[in-house]
Amino acid sequence: MERRSFIKSGAAASAALVTGGMMHASGNPGLQAPAEKHKFNLKYAPHFGMFKNNAGEDLMDQLQFMADAGFTALEDNGMKRKEVSMQEKIASKMANLGMEMGVFVAHTIYWSEPSLTSGDKEKLDGFLKEIRESVEVAKRVNATWMTVVPGHMDLRKDMGYQTSNVVNALRRASDILEPHGIIMVLEPLNFYNHPGLFLKEIPQAYQVCQAVGSPSCKILDDLYHQQIQEGNLIPNMDHAWEEIAYFQVGDNPGRKEPTTGEINYLNVFKHIHEKEFSGIVGMEHGNSRKGKEGELAVIKAYASVDQF
Repeated sequence: MERRSFIKSGAAASAALVTGGMMHASGNPGLQAPAEKHKFNLKYAPHFGMFKNNAGEDLMDQLQFMADAGFTALEDNGMKRKEVSMQEKIASKMANLGMEMGVFVAHTIYWSEPSLTSGDKEKLDGFLKEIRESVEVAKRVNATWMTVVPGHMDLRKDMGYQTSNVVNALRRASDILEPHGIIMVLEPLNFYNHPGLFLKEIPQAYQVCQAVGSPSCKILDDLYHQQIQEGNLIPNMDHAWEEIAYFQVGDNPGRKEPTTGEINYLNVFKHIHEKEFSGIVGMEHGNSRKGKEGELAVIKAYASVDQF
């Protein structure tokens, strides 16, 4: 991976966040582009709505604003729920902008009742049906990754049996995904925001992926969740590196942009970059401040933690 330098004076960094009078490449004269296009070291992926105060409600204009700011990827958890025509329109715009598609949620997540952990045939069949449907979405939007969450624990079953049921389900899903080169990424979620879920920690996700043994079953390491659940972010990342295919971020507490909480994202991103990670880092968080200035502050935050 090419190592870029992104060290600027405070004055220049501030100037980069002032919207200029230039017209967006979209041709919409009512929109303003960021004054400077950043050259980020990592592929940070905003989501729709993150810059809507500056870019407007139109999704194509939001993509244009992201690209004008220097972001080279997008993630959209709700992509599967969009109309096919809109999926195709988004894919076309992203191709024109040279942007990559990040994750979307591949299936129904059971937040309060057992699903894959239970071994229930009906739940398994429904999951596999949704995975097949998600393959078509992934092809349509040029996506490589899709998010999978095994769901709630089955409190009537020993953890060993639950793990076996989940591994079996993921092996079946991998058989569907492998011929297409598509990867489901398993996301461990923290106990505080999502109590009772089966998959909570990176070592556990690593164990599951090792048991599944497929290139189509990897880990989504959401550093916000893991800071709450287990901490020790960089060592756990290193131990599980061969199974990690995707990152998501948000600072803690608050789940807002980097620099607003306790995680030293400058060091974390530098470490990820030095390990030559070529995948996507999803910006799955809110904005700490409202309005246009709050959105520009998000860009400034990523520029400040990408200086290596």
